Amino acid sequence: MHSTNDIRRAFLDYFAQQDHEVVPSAPLVPYNDPSLMFVNAGMVPFKNVFTGVETPPAPRATSSQKCVRAGGKHNDLDNVGYTARHLTFFEMLGNFSFGDYFKERAIEHAWNLATKDLGLAKDRLTVTVYHTDDEAFALWKSIAGLPENRIIRIATKDNFWAMGSDGPCGPCSEIFWDHGDKVAGGPPGSPDEDGDRFVEIWNLVFMQHMQEADEIIGDLPRPSIDTGMGLERISTVLQGVHNVFETDTFRNIIDVSEDLVKAKADEDTIASHRVIADHLRSTSFLIADGVLPSNEGRGYVLRRIMRRAMRHAHLLGADEPLMHRLVPTLVSEMGQAYPDLGRAQALITEVLEREEARFRQTLEKGLRLLDEETGDLAEGDSLSGETAFKLYDTYGFPYDLTEDALRNRGISVDKDGFDAAMEQQKAAARAAWKGSGASADNEVWFDIAEREGASEFTGYSSTEGEGRVVALVVDGKEVHSADSGQDVTVLTNQTPFYGESGGQMGDTGKITGDHRLAITVEDTSKPLGRLHAHHGTITSGKVAVGDTVHLAIDAKRRDEIRANHSATHLMHAALRNHLGDHVTQKGSLVAQERLRFDFSHPKPLTASEVAAIEAEVNAEIRANDEVVTRLMSPDEAIEAGAMALFGEKYGEEVRVLSIGSPREGDKTYSVELCGGTHVRATGDIGLFRIVSESAVSSGVRRIEALTGEAAREWVVGREESLKSVAATLKTAPDEVEERVAALVDERKRLERELAEAKKQLALGGGGSSTAAANEDVGGIAFSGQVLEGMNPKELRGLLDEAKGRMGSGVAAIIAVNDGKAAVAVGVTNDLAGQVSAVDLVRAGVETVGGKGGGGRPDMAQGGGPDGDKADDAIAAIRDVLTKANA
Repeated sequence: MHSTNDIRRAFLDYFAQQDHEVVPSAPLVPYNDPSLMFVNAGMVPFKNVFTGVETPPAPRATSSQKCVRAGGKHNDLDNVGYTARHLTFFEMLGNFSFGDYFKERAIEHAWNLATKDLGLAKDRLTVTVYHTDDEAFALWKSIAGLPENRIIRIATKDNFWAMGSDGPCGPCSEIFWDHGDKVAGGPPGSPDEDGDRFVEIWNLVFMQHMQEADEIIGDLPRPSIDTGMGLERISTVLQGVHNVFETDTFRNIIDVSEDLVKAKADEDTIASHRVIADHLRSTSFLIADGVLPSNEGRGYVLRRIMRRAMRHAHLLGADEPLMHRLVPTLVSEMGQAYPDLGRAQALITEVLEREEARFRQTLEKGLRLLDEETGDLAEGDSLSGETAFKLYDTYGFPYDLTEDALRNRGISVDKDGFDAAMEQQKAAARAAWKGSGASADNEVWFDIAEREGASEFTGYSSTEGEGRVVALVVDGKEVHSADSGQDVTVLTNQTPFYGESGGQMGDTGKITGDHRLAITVEDTSKPLGRLHAHHGTITSGKVAVGDTVHLAIDAKRRDEIRANHSATHLMHAALRNHLGDHVTQKGSLVAQERLRFDFSHPKPLTASEVAAIEAEVNAEIRANDEVVTRLMSPDEAIEAGAMALFGEKYGEEVRVLSIGSPREGDKTYSVELCGGTHVRATGDIGLFRIVSESAVSSGVRRIEALTGEAAREWVVGREESLKSVAATLKTAPDEVEERVAALVDERKRLERELAEAKKQLALGGGGSSTAAANEDVGGIAFSGQVLEGMNPKELRGLLDEAKGRMGSGVAAIIAVNDGKAAVAVGVTNDLAGQVSAVDLVRAGVETVGGKGGGGRPDMAQGGGPDGDKADDAIAAIRDVLTKANA
């Protein structure tokens, strides 16, 4: 028997020997085609090659491409488990020629591989060609030797392929396997063609024309080949079975499923076992490619697939979560061909187990309520849409599960009624929103969100990709198109641009497209918390709603922001470790050039605390531990020890970020709820440096810090400053501290000596513009002096010495420094009852432009800004003394 793994390898080996480059499977998320939810065909990763946008990896290529058909127009979900061929996940084997060989070589390769390498019986093969493709008809006849009655001309689109209404296109040629007359059905093109007897196993596409608006306008200069052979379908043929679920990979998964639930795959249970086996593959590969369950977009489709499988596990009587226990079997079967599956095994297991544990609670409640609501319904009846919506809206029971659960009882669901109830709820939500006082300017975002749904953010795993323009906003209003020179806000169905939230700045970058379109994106915001709005200027070309555009963020800027964001989480943990659990985040800014973090703490941090926090963060950076993101409900996350961040709004699902080395009890250094973008490992941060610590308000402190290159440049700048200071001091950098300390001591000594000299000079009368000698003012000795450069703190001591020298009298001294005047007056004790020093000093203070002045009757001081009037102030004090003694 040919195993599925053997068949895959045989196909790739054959074309490798024919000079084809073996290309790894692309991820299931098609970032080069925004019209698709998932990669659904082998040629999707090469779409831009065929249209000429990208250079081919080689003239010839071959691949086994992962594909999912479970959302959008390519949706096989409801048929899976009930037919012989439908799958949500499948592998497409293909060989491609990018302007190299064409029809003759493609047909030759297909016939040789099918009949020689794979050993298919020639008499059980039938082919089709497009009805006007005489060349392909003749080639099949000459190369394969097929009789004309087994080369069937098909006149429909089934045998003509197009990339879209515009672009490359061409006729097809399909190869069919005849399962024999024991299976009902006729050959292609016959009235019984929908039977299962003749099954298509390979489709050869001859891309040779170019079309516009579904009309062929000419031939391609370099015709190309695109083929697709379903691995699961060819495996049924080579393994002698009729149903894809009877092939070895599925059989091995179903065998384990039977053992785990203690239920053999018989007539009553086989559909459930098949659903579980197929959905295990699609969900596991989607998770491995970065899709996580959510309530929007791809994440919603993933959750829908998961829940359908989990309901069938419930039908089989599984008394505990089942799906995650099948992951090792899947990895054993397919991990060698797809190493990413093995690398993601732990994440796949965790997500499946958590989702199933949660969903079992919803399922049990929903099925009980569904039984109550449908107890009086019989086969052929219909459940009302209102009831189905109630189950969905109130109890979280999805519509498709309601429909699926009633299928076996022959009961339908009123879909129109369900949709009407959904619209009624949306209208009520809109009215409530308008009545909430929200800005009218925001209504445009509500309109877009209601019409288009949430933007899908692809930037956790990619820095560029393609998107379809779903809305354009200019000056607060929606427009259909915008031209060069206009400021515009662009919304796409998916984007790698992060919208500003949670303290992290929005991304910048470029949006480009056909007809020389170029938009410089200066910021990205997140209106209503679910749209990604790209704000920018059209520098060339024109953009219109419906256009497919290429979005590329400024990756270098994103890397710097990610480093700052991850460092913020590490610093938060370090603050709590060193300052206490009272530390909580009060706000943050994560920008390209720096990070800012506000936190609760009652007092300034000491230098040693800052140093210890910085050292601990850098130790975590050097450990270079992987940064892990998981998806949980908020309650589960907090129960697991995650901290919720200030300012974030959390929905049903949250991203839980684990950063740093393990601690006691297997708890990671930092575990927090965060929807931002982060480094892959702590070592990517490079370096962490705190540059300031300050107060924001009572009980709230602020740290500003740098990481990576910015931190290094900051350190280098300080080092250069140190070298410059050392050069000025004529010493080595290592000796600057000692040299500065010596200079400070020397300055203090000189200042003391200078002050003493000024004091002696003042006592001796020199340096004064007014004589220091005593004069008689109405019988009272008076001494008035103006001293330049005297420290005001010295005035009290000078007055005491002046009064002591006088014995009896009044002394007034004014010190002038930097244009300001300090006025002091002293009165000897014997005159204190006769003359007030306070009255005298106020006269001097007023003269130099000051106000007030005070002290005791024997000693008073004050000051003013006008030192040029110091001599006038002495005169004013003399006049007041004269009047007081008259």
